[in-house]
Amino acid sequence: MNLGVNIDHVATLRNARGGIEPSVLDAALICEMAGATAITVHLREDRRHIKDDDVLTLKKHLKAKINLEMAATDEMQEIAMSVIPYSCCIVPEKRQELTTEGGLDVISKKDRIKTLIDALHSKNIIVSLFIDPDLTQIKAASDIGADYIELHTGSFSNAFGKDNEIIEFNKLKDGAKYAQSLGLKVNAGHGLNYENVALMNKIDGLCELNIGHSIISRAIFVGLEMAVKEMIELI
Repeated sequence: MNLGVNIDHVATLRNARGGIEPSVLDAALICEMAGATAITVHLREDRRHIKDDDVLTLKKHLKAKINLEMAATDEMQEIAMSVIPYSCCIVPEKRQELTTEGGLDVISKKDRIKTLIDALHSKNIIVSLFIDPDLTQIKAASDIGADYIELHTGSFSNAFGKDNEIIEFNKLKDGAKYAQSLGLKVNAGHGLNYENVALMNKIDGLCELNIGHSIISRAIFVGLEMAVKEMIELI
């Protein structure tokens, strides 16, 4: 199981003062050196953290895979097809949310997302859909040609240490198994941290975990390289 590090909140800190520090590129290079196999960035409609130039700079300098999180909009499709990252993860997006609050509703947006997948595939970009561990949504993702799904682990993370932890964990486990039976590859992420991440090892066949906030938070105390290495050891 590999680790993709989301560095959005390095950009959040940079943007707080409107300057150039800390460097998003330097952070990505440290993560790469520490063993991360992918760097994830979410280019939001409102550009609240990652900017267009960040994506271009990362593409130019990184050896690690670039995973671009994006909404299913014409603007983001155009950017992705210009930059050509290794992979795109299609996510739901609301302007008012602090972070992505749930999985993509593939069923209600099936035609639009299929058109987007086909366009990205024409540039040999791998496509993942960020969805809840809902079997009907997973089937829809398979039907429209996604390569991967990324299971939204937010409900599990919120339930960790509580009575419903096992219920939420089993949803992830069952969702991963069903997706794999349909030929989908499976990643996971959202809300995973140094306490709950080890349980992901009990889900067979997960390819990659995408983790950001917890790693960047830990880096304040131990440094980014160590924070990444500690997470890799846990997974």
